[in-house]
Amino acid sequence: MSFGKGLSRKPSQPKGRQLEDAALGEVQALLGDEPRRRDLLIEHLHKIQDAYGRLEARHLRALAEEMRLAQAEVYEVASFYHHFDIVREGETGPAPLTVRVCDSVACSIKGADALAAVLESGVDPAKVRIQKVPCIGRCAGAPAVQVGKRAVDNASEVSVRATLFEGKTEPVIPDYIKLDAYRADGGYELLERVRAGEFDAATIADKALEAGLRGLGGAGFPTGTKWKIVNDLPGPKYLTINGDEGEPGTFKDRYHLERDPHRLLEGALIAAHAISAERVYLYMRDEYPAVLEILEKEIEALRSEGIITGIDIELRRGAGAYICGEESAMIESIEGKRGLPRHRPPFIAQVGLFGRPTLNHNVETLFWIRDIIEKGPDWFASQGRRDHKGFRSFSVSGRVRDPGVKLAPAGITMNELLEEFCGGMEEGHTFKGYLPGGASGGILPASLADEPLDFGTLDKHGCFIGSHAIVVFSDQDDMRDVALNLMRFFKHESCGQCTPCRSGTEKMEHMLAENDWDEAKIADLDAVMRSASICGLGQAASNPVASVLKFFPEEFGK
Repeated sequence: MSFGKGLSRKPSQPKGRQLEDAALGEVQALLGDEPRRRDLLIEHLHKIQDAYGRLEARHLRALAEEMRLAQAEVYEVASFYHHFDIVREGETGPAPLTVRVCDSVACSIKGADALAAVLESGVDPAKVRIQKVPCIGRCAGAPAVQVGKRAVDNASEVSVRATLFEGKTEPVIPDYIKLDAYRADGGYELLERVRAGEFDAATIADKALEAGLRGLGGAGFPTGTKWKIVNDLPGPKYLTINGDEGEPGTFKDRYHLERDPHRLLEGALIAAHAISAERVYLYMRDEYPAVLEILEKEIEALRSEGIITGIDIELRRGAGAYICGEESAMIESIEGKRGLPRHRPPFIAQVGLFGRPTLNHNVETLFWIRDIIEKGPDWFASQGRRDHKGFRSFSVSGRVRDPGVKLAPAGITMNELLEEFCGGMEEGHTFKGYLPGGASGGILPASLADEPLDFGTLDKHGCFIGSHAIVVFSDQDDMRDVALNLMRFFKHESCGQCTPCRSGTEKMEHMLAENDWDEAKIADLDAVMRSASICGLGQAASNPVASVLKFFPEEFGK
């Protein structure tokens, strides 16, 4: 590890960066009575970043000393995550305030690149850093910007500069259902019934299977089957909740947590008690400061009211790495490591967090547990269309009149979703195509907008529904530019662990940037990435490119 020119040392001192007493005292003061466990490394890095706006070499050295870790180990973790700003000796750190301009696809088609350029030309770089970043989960308000922790939706030069001038950098906390209101509506009564033995894991799992509840983070694995697998394994075991929805176009989990957080928390506690989990770990993306504040406050309220008893909920904060949405990479991150996906098998149900059996769920999946048990599996199952079961929270953005999270039936078509829930297309735009499942789900043309939207229904077209993130494009969008934007995202977010993904995304992005759409070369690269990448990022990264070649030949003058 090298941050720059090393400090001088005496022959009797160990090699490497020397410990500064002042830096050690500062780190100790920040950590206070917090445990110095290895799995809390990322949490402790956040404390330093929050306090100083950077991670200076002297503080990393002090943190390594305090946690009894090698300096290289601390550095490799800190340097993996985008939200940590490492400053080497002799370097100038970042400006005290960062303005993040989302440049993912929904924001890009709404002028994010031009907005970033005009903002950068008008600020003092010593005071404000303008940073183009991947999706921040506010696609319905594209172009979206974060000034410090303050979200600015439908951002313009005027609105961002006004926010800067007024010094509004803290998150706006929405009006959500707090603990008292949730309990007044029957909240946590079901949890008490589970604790009393009225429902066991097998019973709840059967109800989830009957309802057709599936993993709503993207994979769609039957929820009840997961419960049965983990419930039958010996303890200790854990429940993890994946709130790291970094897929461009996805913001449904943020939507639900900013309105009704206890529906998730009760679902999590029900699941944990049913399978006899030791602890719940809730992993939430750092791009959601309002959600993090809400969860921290409401989890503490649950402790104070005695609703959390033997099984606690530990909130963990991501640090800007899309790959941590992959369940095994998320587990590595919870353990305080780089978010590198694991080779499988074994699957995390058998060997998961801290090497123990782990039940992992998406936020929205657990959100439905209470309703399914209280209202019955038939109620949930009957909400779908065309023999599909349940509701889906569609994140809809792009060229629609009314974007946002749309609670709609599973099996609805894109045309129905567009007309019934989104008010049709924006004025002056004609429907051309759509992402059915975020960046990795491929791109479908408007001619295929009568296909049911659910797990497995789009496979025949080389696409999938994934996290139900819908981005709508019009006749004013160049699909080649869309594919290039998405490929740049995958190149940026590849963890670099495996060569097919690391080099494949880089090579394909370079080809598209040079307007080289050689079908034979793209197909060859596509095949290697799909067959040899460790995880879904590399396996699905080329889906948008393949879709443009297949469904939009007019883009190439064919």
